[in-house]
Amino acid sequence: MFRWILVGWMFVISAIAYLDRVNLSIAGSSIEAEFHLTDIQLGYVLSAFVLGYALFQAPGGRMADRFGPRLVLSLGVVWWAAFTVLITLLSVHLTALLIALIAIRFSLGIGEAVVYPSTNCVVSAWIPSTERGIANGIIFAGVGFGAGVTPRLVVYFLEHGGWRASFWASASIGLAAGAIWFLIARDRPRQHPWVLPAELAHIEAGLPREDPKLGPAKLNWGAIFSNRDVLAVAFSYFCFGYTAYIFLSWFFIYLNKVRGLDLKSSSYYSMLPFLAMAGGSTFGGWLSDVLTKRYGKKIGRCRLASIAVAFAALFVALGTQVDSARVASVVLAAGAGALYIAQSSFWSVSADIGKSSAGSVSGVINMGAQIGGALTSSLTPWIAKEFGWTASFLVASVLCLAGSLTWLRVDPDRSS
Repeated sequence: MFRWILVGWMFVISAIAYLDRVNLSIAGSSIEAEFHLTDIQLGYVLSAFVLGYALFQAPGGRMADRFGPRLVLSLGVVWWAAFTVLITLLSVHLTALLIALIAIRFSLGIGEAVVYPSTNCVVSAWIPSTERGIANGIIFAGVGFGAGVTPRLVVYFLEHGGWRASFWASASIGLAAGAIWFLIARDRPRQHPWVLPAELAHIEAGLPREDPKLGPAKLNWGAIFSNRDVLAVAFSYFCFGYTAYIFLSWFFIYLNKVRGLDLKSSSYYSMLPFLAMAGGSTFGGWLSDVLTKRYGKKIGRCRLASIAVAFAALFVALGTQVDSARVASVVLAAGAGALYIAQSSFWSVSADIGKSSAGSVSGVINMGAQIGGALTSSLTPWIAKEFGWTASFLVASVLCLAGSLTWLRVDPDRSS
């Protein structure tokens, strides 16, 4: 059915988006050497992306609600490809080089901010409520897949063409995927000539009913920011994002510099958390739908997420106590996989709460995750320097526990 073709292509775009953001952390050692940066300065550059990404989540979601996810996502791809290339034009002789790096990565974050609010608009319009777990699971499996293949891809270009070649390849792949998206996507099923009547009827029968008091009207910012469930999910996603970005920003460097693995071994073992994310996201989405159909959203979305994030806290803490770098990689990867079992719940619940304002609501919730990511990108190396890398991971573990408990307060069926 055509809706799953769109979901499949959103998986591809999700993977490419993470290719474009993770390439800097994989090429980080080469960039540090060429531009004479410290780990702390590289952390500022990594955080700049996440800060731009975080601040423009809500505006990006509102844009997707207003102008449609087809156009907004296509323009976002062009934007981030341009800034991916721009960083390759910098020279070590440039005055205020660090400021230029930070500004470019901040701008790249702005462009990528529209991705997931846009995909959630598509899910809200195209996917029946009881299928949203697996749909979001597939889309966010792209995060793990993209981040998982990036180490090998970037290392290949590092060895054969230098770090700039990897950035040019990332931009080219993104532009191709964005062009295909613009050709095949439509904002709503009724607008698409390839959707058969039977599929259209199935989709529309499974969409949540709009609040009769509001109809299809968009929620205002006051209603969104005062909604207790939105705030609870946003806080839990902050905890989620803080932990996820340790893997996305620092895991390769951690294995290489702290655990002592060589460049090639680090590229292989740093894939494990991201492959676990891809598997966990897909499995979690499927399991969430199964439980939701049988027991309702509170069990299928909220309780599942709570348990999964709690297990992530356990595995992340245990991984720091393992002496073997290779075994530690496996244990920490289990934590990443457990964390991503909860991934589809965040987005399914935000679509259920937001309805016709799914882009705006999911943008606010995702802003929480990205603020957590911005914090960990800079705070992790500082904690590691002052207290050791074990402390960096234990902070993430404690936050996971807090995020797990927060899910117990969420009710996706509650009227705002």
